[in-house]
This record gives sequence, structure tokens and C-alpha cells, in this order.
Amino acid sequence: MWALAFRTLKFRRTSFIATFLAMFLGAAIVIGCGGLMETGVRMVADPQRFDRTAVVVTGEQTYDSAALTERNRIDNGLVEKVASADGVRKAIGDVSFPAAVLKDGKPVTGESESYGHGWSGAELTPYTLAAGDSPAAGGEVVLDSRLAENLNARPGAGVELAVRGTTEKFRVSGIAAQRGGSNPDAAVFFTDAEARRLAGAGGRIDSIGVLADPGTDIASLTAAVKSQVGDRAEVLTGDRRGLAELPGTLSSQRTIVILAAIFGSSVVLIVMFGVASTLGLSLQQRSQEMALLRAVGATSDQLRRMILCETAVLSVLSVVLALAPGYAVGNLLYGVLTDSGVVSSAIAYRAGWVPMAVGAVTTVLAAALATRFAGRRAARTEPVAALAESVAGNRWFSVPRLLLALFFIANGVGLAVATATVMEDGPTLASTAGPASVLFCIGLALIAPGITKVMVALLRLPVRALSGLSGYLALRNATTSNVRMAGAIAPIVLLIGIATGTLYMQSTEDDVSARSYADNILADYVLDSTTGGFAPNVVDQVRTTSGVAAASELVTTRGFVDGPDGRVDMDLRGVSADGVRQTLALKTVTGDLAGLKGNSVALSAKKAEEFGVKVGDPLPMHLGDGSGTKPTVVALFEDNPKQQYMVLPSASLAPHTTDGLPHQILVRSDAGADGLQARLADLAAAVPGAELDDSSSLSGRNNQIQQILVSANYTIVAMIVGYAAITVVNTLVAVTRKRRAEFGLQRLTGATRAQVLGMLGVEGALIAVIATVLGTAASATTIVPYSLVKNDSILPAGSIGIYLGIVGGSLLLIFGATLYPSWRGMRQPAVDTVKAA
Repeated sequence: MWALAFRTLKFRRTSFIATFLAMFLGAAIVIGCGGLMETGVRMVADPQRFDRTAVVVTGEQTYDSAALTERNRIDNGLVEKVASADGVRKAIGDVSFPAAVLKDGKPVTGESESYGHGWSGAELTPYTLAAGDSPAAGGEVVLDSRLAENLNARPGAGVELAVRGTTEKFRVSGIAAQRGGSNPDAAVFFTDAEARRLAGAGGRIDSIGVLADPGTDIASLTAAVKSQVGDRAEVLTGDRRGLAELPGTLSSQRTIVILAAIFGSSVVLIVMFGVASTLGLSLQQRSQEMALLRAVGATSDQLRRMILCETAVLSVLSVVLALAPGYAVGNLLYGVLTDSGVVSSAIAYRAGWVPMAVGAVTTVLAAALATRFAGRRAARTEPVAALAESVAGNRWFSVPRLLLALFFIANGVGLAVATATVMEDGPTLASTAGPASVLFCIGLALIAPGITKVMVALLRLPVRALSGLSGYLALRNATTSNVRMAGAIAPIVLLIGIATGTLYMQSTEDDVSARSYADNILADYVLDSTTGGFAPNVVDQVRTTSGVAAASELVTTRGFVDGPDGRVDMDLRGVSADGVRQTLALKTVTGDLAGLKGNSVALSAKKAEEFGVKVGDPLPMHLGDGSGTKPTVVALFEDNPKQQYMVLPSASLAPHTTDGLPHQILVRSDAGADGLQARLADLAAAVPGAELDDSSSLSGRNNQIQQILVSANYTIVAMIVGYAAITVVNTLVAVTRKRRAEFGLQRLTGATRAQVLGMLGVEGALIAVIATVLGTAASATTIVPYSLVKNDSILPAGSIGIYLGIVGGSLLLIFGATLYPSWRGMRQPAVDTVKAA
């Protein structure tokens, strides 16, 4: 039977190419999405500055299983305890903070940023002295050789540094060169005591690098270190050591996993559908061949085994060949995420055997299911069916098929209803809205023959009126071969439904986010710091500038409220009480925002009700670095579902961020103030690393953040739509090639080439109209509920050009894959075409 299967594959290469492509490309895309998921789940980073360490001890990076967005520092006293563990040769406490080297009062720009560390931490990479000596006093530094080259600095020279918003002068005691690791950021080394002072963390440190005794077993060393630190810190080994250098990076894990899960689940369904439909079409077109094999004595079991062997060869070959491209696809997707800033480029892409196994199982399972159902029917074809192919070809209805279609349609509608009525506006909204159109499309595709028959009947009169003889022939074909036409319609429905739903979902998100963010900002100007943050006195200087009505520091981070129903993730904003009312659009319901001083908080009235608090009550919460606090509620403001955050004093919130300072200052101008922008520009020039923009830059920056996810979404959607497009072309080309004998007979009975092509054009128009109607209906299960939640409208935000582009692209695929192969096939004499069949 294997020999017969190989012979069939050999002599029917063209008909099997479409099936192979569907399997190969489907497996590659599934493996790619699986690799993205595995990368998000594992979340590892090769060490850069900690390259020489065996173990790294750092603060816990999660709170109640949620990732922290800021650095969680540890007690310096742990260094001695770690050093006492068996197998530890040396334990080195390390701190890291922005330390911008200045030249002519401006930060030295280059390919990397510069960070300050204690000199003892140089051994962790390691850095070694290339010239001069180590820092011996508080006013001395050792410069990274890259910085020294930019400054043309030598030992003994003076250098200015911007640290914690202030400028200080230091003497260069030495130049250090990196001898190991792959630290992309330039380093500035201070004495250990000076580094801890400048870090501004109250003597606490970031991490402890552990150097092991020669020959020490890493597992034993890890256990010994863990026994010393207990639950006061986290112990990282292997390729997780690099996470200690990337505070807050784990917070991006959720984004990666959500993206991979949403699109991965859709991809699996689409690939299974694409493989099954392509293989089913291939088997359907071989019904005469199966009947003839039955006529010469082949049994149904033999035919089933032959089909199974063919499918096994194709699926195994496609999966094996898809392994390397699948890894490359996943790496490409991950590259888009890192280039866009969704995740740090230091996080390593990891794709092991799991995503490859998922891709293989998905492809083989889809092929097996198609073989089970379509192959069974083909194998049971009676010999007489060879003389009545048109009758056999119109048999499609079965109870299992109807139940399966209703299952997908019901689930699609259910997700749409859940999106509109149950889900709240947030990052998980797309997880129910997106798959709704996919499920609905598959359900429609399963009953497409019946829908096609009904719609062809409805379109009969206008088609006859507009297209004459060609229309008559097309309608006859559509009526007698509705299953064949439905096979061409199904993948186009999938393409239009998924593309329209996903792209309008993204355009609605972009529009709503941009408008709500812009409406929330009342400031006219914003000062940004590129050197680690502003010192506390800068906002006072801004306020005293002529023409300034109000100014407020702005700190942006995330935290957690310990609500009555468990942990709730919340965006946090740190502001100045004296300027918040004039710079942010917060309409007070009760209390006073001017009371945002000390340990206090303001939140929306809706959130206060959810958390069970009122003005004057303490609100249990944890900040971005995991620190617990109970600020007093001083004000409640109107709820804005598009901009949900809580407000705290910047002086209380900033110390719990990684850099410890506010990075922005919002400025509101007096009405009719002239020359304010110039005066603010002069002030910014006097503060190292300060940049002045108008308030639109904040909206633009928020839009840039949106574009981060947009680029990732569009890349993945392009792959899904591309796969659907290839399935469309495969299906249409296969159907058209199979009909060459039919076209030859029409020409022999008097039809001209132009009439045959006209008939195909009308058929293509019928396919396009039906597929567009069904695809648009399917996309509505995503667009309508998503727009209702996001925009309080059933219509999405976005240009009509998106829809026209999708439909126009589908038309090009339909007519290109139908007319071009037919035109090529009709270049040879009609008699030869009939003979070849």
C-alpha cells in the first residue's frame, strides 16, 4: 500500500502541492507562535554584567504571583550571610543607577547609556583597569573605556556627572576595560560607599553576585545560598541570572503570553481548517479515480489505507521541513516585539521541542481528521459514481457536520455576547473579541454549501439580467456544483472575516486610546529627563517661571490594591498636590486633591466603591517595587473607563521606582502668557538631560506605546491572513485546473474562449459577493461588541479604506487564481485539453 501511495504522489504531484503547502506553512506558523509562547513562559535572559557569577541573589520580582514593574532592592546585610554559604568564594553587593557623563553641560550621547556601580562590582563582568587606579575616595571614579574614549579623558582629569538630577564633579582615577560578559551599557565606577549613597536607596542594594569556589557544584551552591537568604530574596541561576539586571522586565511576560495565546489559538484553528479543507478538496476531486479503483477490485479498506499512507507521507514531510522555518518565524515575531519595545532585547528567544511538537500534532491531527471524514466518503464511492460525478459532488450534508457547524457558530456568538456584556475594558478584551470571528467563520464554512445554494438562488435574477449567456452558464454551474463553489468560498470568508475584524479592532483601540489620553492632559508643556529624573527643586524653579500657572511632577508606574476580593492591578500616577488640578483632568467628587501630601491617595469613585473605601479610610496596597503601604484616601474623582489610574504624591511614589525620581514635569501656562516656551527652553538648557516638548508629545508618546502592540499585532495578523490567502489561491487554482476538461468540452460544443472566461468571471463575482457578505457578517462578531465596550458605538473607528482594501485584495486573489490558470489552460487546443483529462 505504501508503494501505491508513493506512486500516486509521484504521478499527481501538482494536485498534492496545494495540500503540502497548506501543511508546511501551517506547521511553520504554529511552531512560530508556540516559540513565542515558550519564550514568554520561560522568560530568561543571558547575563551581561553578571557574566562571571555562578549565582545572583536579588529582590523578589513578583508580588502575589504578579510581576513587579520596579526594582525590589534587598538589605546590604545579606552580603555577609551569602558569603558564609558553603562553596562561595566571594559575594559582592551591587547597585546600579543612571550616571550620565556630561560634556559641555550635555550628556555624552552614544550607542549605550551609562550607569553607576560600586568598584567591587567590576569583578562580576569582569572589568579590569586599563590605566590608573581604582577609586579610593568619594570624589573619584573609574570610567568605562568607551566613555573615556568619547571624552578623550585620562587618569587625573576632571569629569562632570549627572546623578539623581544633580551635577557633581569627580576626578578620573582610572580607566576600565570590559574583559568578559556582553554589557551593552557603559559603566561608571565609584567607591562602594559612594555608589550606595548616590543610588539613593537608603543603603539597600540591587543584587549580590556570587563567585564560586573552583569545582563547586552549582546545584549545591544554589541550595546553600537559598538556605542563607530564606524568603528575603530570590536566587537566580543559569540563563535567569540576567533578569537581575533587568528590573521590571517580567511585567512584559504577561503581554507576550497574551499575544501568543490569542493569536496562537486562532492560528491553530485556522491551520486545522486550512489543512482539512485543502486535503478534503483534493480527495473530493479524486472521486472518479477512487470509483475506478473500486471497479477493478480495490476494497474500501485498501483505499482508506492508501489515502492514509499518502496523508502520512505528506504530513511527516511537511512537518520535518517546517521545523527550521518555524523557528525562524518565531524568531521574526519575537524580533518585532523587541524592536518595538514590548520586551527587552536582552530577553532570550527560546523555542524547544514543545512548540515543534504542537506544530506537528496540529498538522497531523488536521490531516488525520480530514482523511477520516473525506477519505471515508471517497473510499466508499461506488463505481457507478464515476458516471455521475456531479450528483456525488453535491452530497455534503450530514448530522455530524451540522452539529459541528452549530458548535462553532454558537461559540463565536457566545464570545461576542460575553465581550459586549461581561468583559470590562482592558488588555484581555481582545482575548474574547478576536477569536469570535474565527469561530464564526469556521462555522459558516462548514455549512457554506447550503448557504451558497440559497444565495445563488437569490442572486439569479440580477445575474441573468446583467451578464447574459455567461451568467446563464455560471448560474448553471453554481446550481449543479454548489459544493465545489462553497469550497472556493470558505477560505475567502475566513480571510475577510479575520482581517476585517482584527484590523478594525486595532484601529478602534488606537483611536479611543489617543482621544482619551489627550482629553486627560490639561498641561501645555512637558519637561522630560533623559538622565534618570529631576531633582526636587526643579519643579519649584518651573513654578516661579513667569507665565506658568501651575506645574506638577509626573511619575508613571504600576502597583496593586489589596482589595476585598483579592489583588487588583492598577496604574499609578505620582503628582504634585499644588499643580495636579490644573494639569490633569480629574473632576473631584468628594475630598480635595490638594491633600495629596505625605502618605495619601486619590482614586475614582467607582474604584473606591469596588475596594470598599471612602475619604479618610486607609487603602491597603503594594507599590511597583513590592513595598506595602496604607495611604489615606483624600479625594475621589469621576471615573474615566479609558484612563483608570490612582494618584499619589510624587514624593511618596518616586522612591519606589527603579530610578527613584520623577521623569516628567507637566506645565500649565497662564492665559495669554507670551514667551513662556522660550523661558522654559532656557530653564531646560540649564538642567542636564532636560528636554522641553508641548503637551502633544505626551499623546504622541502614548500613541507610540500603542504602536508597539500595533506592530506586533499587524505582523501576526499578516501571517494569519497570508496563510488564509495562500489557502484561497491553492483552492481556486486546484478547482480551476480540475475543470480544464469541462472548459475544453464547452469550446468543442461552440463556446468561444471569451465566453468561457466570461462565465468564470461571473462565477468569480458570485464567489466574491457571497464570501464578502459572509465574511463581513463574521467580522461583526468581533467588531460590534469590541466597539460597544471601547467606543459606545456599534461602528468601529477607522477608515473605510481598511475594509475596501481587504475586499479589493480578496477580489484580486479570486479573479487572479481563477482567470489566469484558465487562460493559460485554454492556450492549447480544446481536443488536447479533453484528452489530457
